Amino acid sequence: MSSPTAGSTGRAPAFFTYPGYGETLLQEMRYNQAVRIEDRIETAGQGGWNPTTGEIPASLTDEIDQAFANVDLALRAAGGQGWSQVYRIRLYALDEAMVPEGLGRMVENIDKWCGGGGGVAPSSGGSGGSAGEGDAKQGERRRPILTGVGVSMLGQPGMRIEIEVAAYAP
Repeated sequence: MSSPTAGSTGRAPAFFTYPGYGETLLQEMRYNQAVRIEDRIETAGQGGWNPTTGEIPASLTDEIDQAFANVDLALRAAGGQGWSQVYRIRLYALDEAMVPEGLGRMVENIDKWCGGGGGVAPSSGGSGGSAGEGDAKQGERRRPILTGVGVSMLGQPGMRIEIEVAAYAP
């Protein structure tokens, strides 16, 4: 976990980044990967870049997988517990990512990181499905709210997907 770049107590925002490419983006582009205000964490848009080198995978599915993993990395850098605390997802994607292969992989990652099983989870939280490799508890299915936006361009050449989240982290 990295140290905040601003105060982390009270109502003042505390900004965080992760080692490697997160630090590179802070130095070169002047932005952090997450902000925490009290018990809320928001991430900057996380691409599918390698968190050490910044390289974007050639494979669309690998890029999607890594973008979801980078969200987890940013949340944990801010002192959160990862995807288990996410309540909102904003997903930005180029048209080339909005193909059945890409959409299917996004759904697989939501199941992996937010709890397995298909279909709609009951409003009471319900149970069902396995947790997969993500950090949702066995049998727990959560479905954060999600907004998907098609865009013509993202923040870095070669990116096809970018994900922002908000998390409640008491």
